[in-house]
Amino acid sequence: MKIYINSAKENWVVDRFIDEWNKFNFKQSKNFRFGDKIVWLIAPWTWRKIPKKYLIKNKVVCTIHHIDEDKFKSNEEIEFKDRDKFVDYYHVISNKTFDQVIKLTDKPVHKIPFWVNQNLWFEIKNKEQLREKYSVDLNSYLVGSFQRDTEGNDLVSPKLSKGPDRFLEIVEYLNTKNENLQIILTGKRRNYILDELSRREINYKYFEMTSFQNLNELYNILDLYIVSSRYEGGPQSILETAMTRTPIISTDVGIASEILDKKSIFNMNNYKDAIPNTDISYENAKRYLIPEGFKEFNKLFREIYES
Repeated sequence: MKIYINSAKENWVVDRFIDEWNKFNFKQSKNFRFGDKIVWLIAPWTWRKIPKKYLIKNKVVCTIHHIDEDKFKSNEEIEFKDRDKFVDYYHVISNKTFDQVIKLTDKPVHKIPFWVNQNLWFEIKNKEQLREKYSVDLNSYLVGSFQRDTEGNDLVSPKLSKGPDRFLEIVEYLNTKNENLQIILTGKRRNYILDELSRREINYKYFEMTSFQNLNELYNILDLYIVSSRYEGGPQSILETAMTRTPIISTDVGIASEILDKKSIFNMNNYKDAIPNTDISYENAKRYLIPEGFKEFNKLFREIYES
């Protein structure tokens, strides 16, 4: 079986997925010039980089990570329909995205969450030593957010699908309950939240680009991780916090309802009552550890290859 995976090459999570696929599962094909192969559009917006004749020759699987319904009608619907002409099968990460995609196409849609790499994400017991490493007061109440929150077109406007406005509302409330609140941020395009935290005089530390080792350690020093998104595919932070046993609360997006305890899922009317449950999230996430997390993908690709 030969699979060509079209990478985003944007230092995004799918590039890590491809590296893990090659390292722990099997090597992808390096070209796609011949038939009887599977082209996996793991980064769906890259489909135009592949000559149409190769999309026609091969069986095409397209991953749809999530659909932002607020943007879809105005910007993305035409692109989806153009690409759909060349797609044979769709892959989605969560039940919620499945329900969206199944309405847009007559092609088969398969739901398989991505795996989680336990070599990267794991619990570290000595929290005090970690906090000292990152110059964090032992008495601080640390709240984390490690995903983009700002639109790339202007690096000013909030990326509302990720809910940074909601995140700020929650941390403002937490700031009234915790004298030593500190926000821990990582990643690029955090401009909106950085500006707003400064304006609201809420203490934070920002680690713009950091290694996976450091990111794992930052998960481990947190008292709480918040997913406040309106739309998500995963997010992978749900699985990563599960494996590091980091307390997490989340809106009902992506795989949240499949991994987290019901009491850990909130809306903006009841976020004050959300309760993390690291035992339940850990037990549910274990199903997607490597190599177990590859099995459903390999089964799907084998079925497609042999069809």
